[in-house]
Amino acid sequence: MPRMCQICEKTSVMASARKKLMSKYNPTPKKRRRPNLQVAYIPEDIKREKYKKHAGKKIVACAKCIKTLGKDN
Repeated sequence: MPRMCQICEKTSVMASARKKLMSKYNPTPKKRRRPNLQVAYIPEDIKREKYKKHAGKKIVACAKCIKTLGKDN
């Protein structure tokens, strides 16, 4: 399964926190933040331009794109 949303092309990013400790910043390890990818079916009668090239297919999409897919307009 690809680690990228096929609609908005969202991928993972490296993130780190800064912990302040006694007037100095403590080093913290970096973590990889991955998008919430799920398998979704795009119906054939979709009206949005962004989703038209995937019409009638099962794709891997992030949760935000799946939420937008459920809206009417």
